[in-house]
Amino acid sequence: MMALKSNTMYLPLFVLLIHTFAGSWIHTPAEGARILAVETVGGKSHWNFMSAILQTLVDNGHNITVFTPFASENRENYTEVDTSMGSVRIMDMQLKEMIDKYGNPITIISEMSGMSRMLCNVVYENSKMKEILASTRSDFDIVLIEPLLSECVSYLAVKLNLPLIYIVPVPTMGIMERKLTGHMSNPAVVSLNIINFGTPKTFTQKSINIAYLVYCTVAYTFNELILKFTEPQEYDLHAPIPPSLTFVNRHFTIEPASPIASNVIEIGGIHLKAPKKLPKDILEFIEQSPHGVVYFTFGSTVKMSSLPEQIKKAFIESLAQIPHRVLLKYEDELEPMPTNVMTKKWLPQREILLHPKVKLFISHGGISGLYEAIDGGVPVLGFPLFGDQARNIDNLANAEMAISMDIFSVTKDTFLKNVLKLLHNEKYMANAKTASKIFKDRYMSPTSLVVYWTEYVLRHKGAPHLKSYAFNLPWYQYYLLDLIALILVFIFVVFVVIRKIFKSIAKYFLNYSRNTNTKSKSE
Repeated sequence: MMALKSNTMYLPLFVLLIHTFAGSWIHTPAEGARILAVETVGGKSHWNFMSAILQTLVDNGHNITVFTPFASENRENYTEVDTSMGSVRIMDMQLKEMIDKYGNPITIISEMSGMSRMLCNVVYENSKMKEILASTRSDFDIVLIEPLLSECVSYLAVKLNLPLIYIVPVPTMGIMERKLTGHMSNPAVVSLNIINFGTPKTFTQKSINIAYLVYCTVAYTFNELILKFTEPQEYDLHAPIPPSLTFVNRHFTIEPASPIASNVIEIGGIHLKAPKKLPKDILEFIEQSPHGVVYFTFGSTVKMSSLPEQIKKAFIESLAQIPHRVLLKYEDELEPMPTNVMTKKWLPQREILLHPKVKLFISHGGISGLYEAIDGGVPVLGFPLFGDQARNIDNLANAEMAISMDIFSVTKDTFLKNVLKLLHNEKYMANAKTASKIFKDRYMSPTSLVVYWTEYVLRHKGAPHLKSYAFNLPWYQYYLLDLIALILVFIFVVFVVIRKIFKSIAKYFLNYSRNTNTKSKSE
C-alpha cells in the first residue's frame, strides 16, 4: 500500500514531463487569427480557388475579411467587401472578344501588366480599404492576396507590416516565379504558362520556350517602368516584398514534376467539395442513357452560344451521330438540338463528372474543371482558348487521357473522329482512372496543408527562414552572369597571353633561322 502511494505521488510530475516533451514537437494552432484577403481577378475559377482556401480557414476558427468582385453574403467569422464596381469580371464573354483580348501570347503581357495595376487601384481606392490603410494600428494578423502580373499587390502587406501569402490559382507562376520564390524554373524542362505545349521536348520547343520567356520578362519589366513613370501611384513609392508563402493550384497529375521552393505549397484541387445530389431531371437523363453520357461545357469564361455558326453546326451535327447522350451548357435561347442532347444554362459540373456513366468531358481546359475530370477519372477532349489552357490540355494529352484540338479549325469530321476515339479506345479511360488514383493518394489533404502552413507563418512571425537567399541576389548574380563574364575574361586573357608567347617563340625561331642562314652564307 505504501509503495502504491509513493508511486502515485510522482504521477503528476510524470504527466508534466510528458506534456512538456510532447509540446516541444507538437505544434499549437494559431487560434482565431484575423486574416485580410483580397481577390484581385474577376475570374470565377480564380474566386473558386480563393474562396475554398478562405472557407477552410473559417472552418478552423479564423476570422476572414475579404475584398472580392464576387461578394455574396456575410456569415459568422466571414465578412465580404464588394469590389465588383470598377473591377473586370471575366465571365460569359463572347468568343471573339475574349480571343482578341487574351488569346495572343505576344500582346497579353502588356495587357496583363496594365490590368494588374488597374486591379490594384480598384482595391486600394475602395473606401473600406482606405480606412484599413489609414489606421495607425492594424486589426489583422496576415494578408492573403492573389497576384497577377505586378508586385503592386504586396503594398498592402508592406503598409500594414504584416506577413504576406500569395494565392496562385494556376499550376505555374510564369515570369513572376523569380519574384515570388527567388528562383526560376529551368526552361529546358518547364514550359512558360502561356505556351501551347506542356513540356518542351524538342530543340524547337526549347528554343520557343526560352524566346517567349526572355521576351515576356523584358516586355513586363519595360511596361512596369513605363506605367510607373506615366501613371505613378502611392504603392510605387514602397519597395515590394516577397511573400512568406505561396499556395499554388498544382498537382503532378496535371503538371510535370519539377523542383519547387521551400515556400511554395501545392494544393491542387482544394476547390473540390463533397458532391451533392444531382437534380432529378439530370440524374434521370444520365442513368437512362444505355451507352453513357458526354458532358460539354466551356465553363464560365465563354458563352457557348457565341461560337461562330460553322463551329456550332460542326459540334451539333457530330453529337447527333453518337449513341451517347450529351449534357451541354448553353446560355442563350435554345436552338434546335438533337434528341440525345440536353441543354441548360447551368449544370452541376462536379456531380456530373463523378457519375460513373459519364464517359467524356469536352472542355476549354480551365484548371478547375480539369481537376474535377481527373478526380472523376474522365477523359478530356480539349479546346484551349487562352492563357494556361493549352498547356493544361497538353499535359493531359502527354498522359494519354486527353486530346487537344484547335477551336477555329475544327470540322464535323475531325471532331467526331476524336470524340469516338476517346469513347472507344480503352486506354484513355484507363489512364484517366489511373490519374484519379494518383490524384487522391495524398499524405495530407489540400485543406490540411492550407491550415497548417497559414498557421505556421503566423506562429513563426512571417517564417522568414522559408525565403530563399536568392532574393538577396541581383538578377545577373542569380544567373551567374558575373561568374560567366569572369571566366570569359580569364579565357580571353589566357588566349592573349598564349598568343603572345607563341608569337614571341615564333619570332625567336624566325630570327634564329635568319641568323643561322646569314652566318652559313657568310662562311
